[in-house]
Amino acid sequence: MKLNHAARLAVAAALATGAPLALAQSTSQGVSKNEILIGTIQDMSGPLAGYGKQARNGMLLRIDELNEQGSIHGRKLKLVAEDDGYDPKKAVLAAQKLVNQDKVFIMAGHLGTAQNMASMPVQFEKGVVNFFPITAAREMYEPLHKLKYSFAATYYDQIRIALPKLVKEKNAKKVCTIYQDDDFGLEVQRGAEAGLKSISMEVAEKTSYKRGATDFSSQVAKMKSSGCEIVVLGTIIRETIGTIAESRKTGFNPVFIGSSALYTDLIHKLGGKAMDGLYGTMTVQHPYLDEASQPMRFWANKYKTKFNEDPTVFSVYGYIIIDAFIKAAQKAGPNLNTDSFVKAMDTLTIEPDMFGSPQSSYTATKRLGNDLSRLSQIKDGKWVVVSDYVKP
Repeated sequence: MKLNHAARLAVAAALATGAPLALAQSTSQGVSKNEILIGTIQDMSGPLAGYGKQARNGMLLRIDELNEQGSIHGRKLKLVAEDDGYDPKKAVLAAQKLVNQDKVFIMAGHLGTAQNMASMPVQFEKGVVNFFPITAAREMYEPLHKLKYSFAATYYDQIRIALPKLVKEKNAKKVCTIYQDDDFGLEVQRGAEAGLKSISMEVAEKTSYKRGATDFSSQVAKMKSSGCEIVVLGTIIRETIGTIAESRKTGFNPVFIGSSALYTDLIHKLGGKAMDGLYGTMTVQHPYLDEASQPMRFWANKYKTKFNEDPTVFSVYGYIIIDAFIKAAQKAGPNLNTDSFVKAMDTLTIEPDMFGSPQSSYTATKRLGNDLSRLSQIKDGKWVVVSDYVKP
């Protein structure tokens, strides 16, 4: 089909602004009479493989539930997962495969800040929504773009809000930061600086490390010599464990607090007793098998029966991401395409769930569902919720 000059100009303008492409989206890729194809990119072989595999499993659990119990206007769901090894370059290749070869309808729950930043242009060129990426970076919903939707309070806001309260509670005079030298780590660092500024304090010592580092002795030595009483961790799994273990070994025992990026049972399972006392910001509860809440306990045991392993909070992320997609796709109606999906999302409210998520809502100009987080702390080898949600 050939386009006249006016139509070509309209398409070019839509591509430049992110406006709906009615012509291109009247029959979206990845949507057939009987199926909706969902793409996801996870780290399944790199430093965050523990997160990526669990997120994928959580997605599969919710997809299986839907497919066994019914459909979305006659359509079943199918997940196509690609591994990027937590490498932005591989993320681009994975996105190209999913978007251009597999022709997925949507990209859901892509793990990692730098990885999403690298792959989003590939998706947006083909009108594929970046739906609920598993990262709390502000870039997941800013600047405003019709194909961006984010579900978690930002790392920046998590730390900006939680840190001043903790400083006052502990009567701390000096705060240090250690952070991964990338987009993710810098968000945590900036949140710490903003939070301290609000109470007329500054970071006493800040130190960083390259992604993949395993030795944190020099960073810990710097923070110890500065006499810091609270350390903000812009770290993930092994870097959190490595920093705290090195600190304990040298007799440096400040209060440690990190973002939701370190809120996982892998911290206390791999790090052992030394991890007790660590604070983490969070938006959903960890699903322990002996959880007091009967619905969560039932869900956790169902997950273990299916995958032969205990679920983690990343399993929950995967599950609630697909659950939110189902709600929006049902609301979009039988004629599912990118435009109808965006229209449904822009009037969607998601109520609190059994995992303790706060209410989320979206509009045409509000693409972050909510900006709320709360604190958990590792006590006797288990994450325990220790605060309520706090409004920014």
